[in-house]
Amino acid sequence: MKIRDKFRLSFLTWNLYMGAELPPLFTAVRNQIPNLVSDVYRQFLATNYPLRVKAIAREIAQKKPDLIGLQEAVKWQLEIPNFRTITYDFVQMLIIELKKKGLDYALVVQNNNTTVELPDSNGNLIRLMDRDAILIRNQNRLQVNKRMKANFQTNLNIQIQNQQMEILRGWCSIDIRLDRKQFRLINTHLDTQIDIQIQQAREIIVGPAQTDLPLIVMGDLNSNAMTNDSITYKQFSEFGMQDIWINSGIDTGVTCCQGPDLLNAESSLDSRIDFILYKNGWTPIEAEIVEGRTNTGLWSSDHAGVSAKMYLN
Repeated sequence: MKIRDKFRLSFLTWNLYMGAELPPLFTAVRNQIPNLVSDVYRQFLATNYPLRVKAIAREIAQKKPDLIGLQEAVKWQLEIPNFRTITYDFVQMLIIELKKKGLDYALVVQNNNTTVELPDSNGNLIRLMDRDAILIRNQNRLQVNKRMKANFQTNLNIQIQNQQMEILRGWCSIDIRLDRKQFRLINTHLDTQIDIQIQQAREIIVGPAQTDLPLIVMGDLNSNAMTNDSITYKQFSEFGMQDIWINSGIDTGVTCCQGPDLLNAESSLDSRIDFILYKNGWTPIEAEIVEGRTNTGLWSSDHAGVSAKMYLN
């Protein structure tokens, strides 16, 4: 092995899609909530994460990234009185599917965001926990030295069931040693509302991104790099972060978004909001878009993933 190849690393970021659209809940009056909760949960079942995760694992297995950043890595629970709680843990289900393919990944850090818990129209309780996570491939060459995570101080506030609710988002990060070199990886999912998104990006820039270590920021920034008003994307650029897609990608690199039911016949990706950004001591090698479909025609997620290979200088 050439000495430089020893410091070649691969990364992947992917928004897994929670499987349903929640906004109708945010504007509903109280007596509408149970029926809407049932509709949302039925949409989640129809988008079939147990099937999609097999397609996601298949795509990841082709890339074999050293580190994976996941967004909308949620946990759904259906709590049925006098029966049991049925759980769909997106992270653990993915780790299991990867292990079936001979790939050993571990969860190293996870930030917990908003948990929503509401009754449905059938007398059950539906619980949704939003999370972002970083997975590492267990191959004894990367040592995790430090783990950090936090929720943003600035978040969207909505009203649901006549009560104010803060829609928490956040970030997680790890410091990693490879031989005698170290670097920091930050994973995040920013809000869609621009003014809040800008403040959240700023919290990362003045917070965990303040390091002299080689730095990676990955995730769903919800800021379209293909338009001229991508303020959040420009914030990271002005901070000195470089975009792996600009330097090593081919074509447009669009990552969002397929239809909410994931059944659109042709891809409807038309914006680039998922990124792997880098700073301080990296040499890019290549970047690719990652997407797939199940054997029933569902897209693997409403987002495409982004994979990259880089040298740690």
